[in-house]
Amino acid sequence: MAIDYRKAFYQISAEKVSQCPEDTGYEVAFAGRSNAGKSSAINALTDNKKLCRTSKTPGRTQLINFFQLDEERRLVDLPGYGYAKVPEAMKLRWQKHLNEYLQERDCLRGLVLVMDLRHPLQDYDKMIIDWCTASDLPLHLLLTKSDKLKPNAARNQLFQIKKQLEVYGPGISLQLFSSLKKSGKKELEAVLDGWYGSADEAE
Repeated sequence: MAIDYRKAFYQISAEKVSQCPEDTGYEVAFAGRSNAGKSSAINALTDNKKLCRTSKTPGRTQLINFFQLDEERRLVDLPGYGYAKVPEAMKLRWQKHLNEYLQERDCLRGLVLVMDLRHPLQDYDKMIIDWCTASDLPLHLLLTKSDKLKPNAARNQLFQIKKQLEVYGPGISLQLFSSLKKSGKKELEAVLDGWYGSADEAE
């Protein structure tokens, strides 16, 4: 089924899992380092520059932010990790809430892991990949800022990342993406449509 992502609207923000909406329906979450362009990618997907707060200061996404697509489906913007110039105690708290969300949300249908194409597969990225693989959670790698590289260099980087992912088996999909040029948007929509649609079929 095709979903109109332009209909997304802000629902609620939660500091911890106990404050999240009722664990029903279907959610797809976006995770990534604080400087990977996660919020910009969601804004590009939904064609709404104001949906997620973006900032030149990494680490502005400090809460779990929920965006409603329809009565059953939500997009989730998870706290950015790894880069933000914040106290260590706050980083650990974000990481704790991120881990709890991934472990406890039964309605989670898939995770989009956002990575800067130029700086992929950092340590915490690999931790999330390991967790999704062990949990059989569908995972899609969104390689952002592809416009920062020339096309041949971007394709070569994509190939190198694919090679590194071979150790995880065939279950992980990945693509190039540019929020600035909105390239790769249709490919991302197709992945999300598949996850939301397969949830319907499982009913």
